[in-house]
Amino acid sequence: MKLTTVTQVTIDGVTQGNGGASEEDRRNGFERGGWALGAGDDETRTFITQTYQRAEAFLFGRRTYELFTSWGSSAHPIGVALTEAPKYVASTTLTAPRWENTTVLRGDLAAAISELKAKPGGELQVHGSGILTRWLLENDLVDEMILIVIPVILGQGARLFPKSGPDLALDLVESRVDSKGVTIQVYRPAGRPRYATA
Repeated sequence: MKLTTVTQVTIDGVTQGNGGASEEDRRNGFERGGWALGAGDDETRTFITQTYQRAEAFLFGRRTYELFTSWGSSAHPIGVALTEAPKYVASTTLTAPRWENTTVLRGDLAAAISELKAKPGGELQVHGSGILTRWLLENDLVDEMILIVIPVILGQGARLFPKSGPDLALDLVESRVDSKGVTIQVYRPAGRPRYATA
């Protein structure tokens, strides 16, 4: 399976608290939740829905998994896709997952994810899960990365990429901008960047 990460991010790189409730993720005094609500036009919403629908399986970090369980009772196409597909959660603390078709991955996470990727066909998608996404990139497990960039600057909140970390070159596969200024960029990791030499 191809492993694809899908991340909503602000212009200043924030991923925290993008969803429906302002109190969704208030860690570290974050007060600007719900910033992605209403962003994007119908074409972008269709793209997001179709992305979920093409997934063979989903992989989550613990926090995002807990937030997404609310989709379990939804008749929306995204909720149906999430409920019907197998779900995998990278967690050392989750013992009793509440959502059907959920498997908790413990132990050697890189080996477990490599085993999932070795299954034939389909796409293993990671939505949100910023810490997991960074770890997957650092361990060369990401095949494709979709960034949905919302035209807002928050000035606070957890960012997808911290101030320091490994470097990575990206090849652009697709790019589009909608009528509300939301951009969708699809990248493939391409090894280390090249830097100027003296």
